[in-house]
Amino acid sequence: MPSPAVTIQPAKSSRKLSAYLDWLQMLSGAALIIFMWSHLCLVSSVIISPAVMNAIAWFFEVTGFVYLIGPGIFLVFLLHFVLAARKIPFATAQQTAMWDNAKRMRHQDTWLWIVQAGTAMVILIMGAAHMWVVLTDLPITAAKSAARIQGGSWLVFYLVLLPMVEMHVGIGFYRIAVKWGFLTRSNRKGFHAKENMLTIILIGIGLVTLVRFLFLTIQ
Repeated sequence: MPSPAVTIQPAKSSRKLSAYLDWLQMLSGAALIIFMWSHLCLVSSVIISPAVMNAIAWFFEVTGFVYLIGPGIFLVFLLHFVLAARKIPFATAQQTAMWDNAKRMRHQDTWLWIVQAGTAMVILIMGAAHMWVVLTDLPITAAKSAARIQGGSWLVFYLVLLPMVEMHVGIGFYRIAVKWGFLTRSNRKGFHAKENMLTIILIGIGLVTLVRFLFLTIQ
């Protein structure tokens, strides 16, 4: 007679550590969401006037904030990826199983997680490249940003990175609200629709900002 199956529960200390890491992942993700939305607002100030963007960049330069925030965000960016990578299937068999389950269940939040994981891979590489280029060419000015957009393939680079970031951030904001109980099943659909609209608006602002840089006269 076969012996009954025994479910091995993870040690209490292991579960506690996992909970702490989940909290740290959520906090780092929330910090990056706030930063990305703030970053878009600050950069898009060039739409009003290059002088406005330069004034904001000058403030962060003279106060030294840029030398703290820049490297700090980069470290939070790497930390968040490492924490999130605990749950991303890297093996081919795991990816196939996840894909098959998503198609079979047709569950919206499962598809959102797949999109979030996929955009994370793109952002890891492209986001790191963007931060490296900006942080190694301080101070930030509208003219420098415009020159980068108008030269080489950087316009295409940002046309790819922009929607990737905004989709990832939008889905992350929604998933944080769901996972930590800020949303219930009754108001989840309405919140998600509003979040989708916000993501579209932010992508639109980003595109207008790129166009402004593209046609900005560099002196």
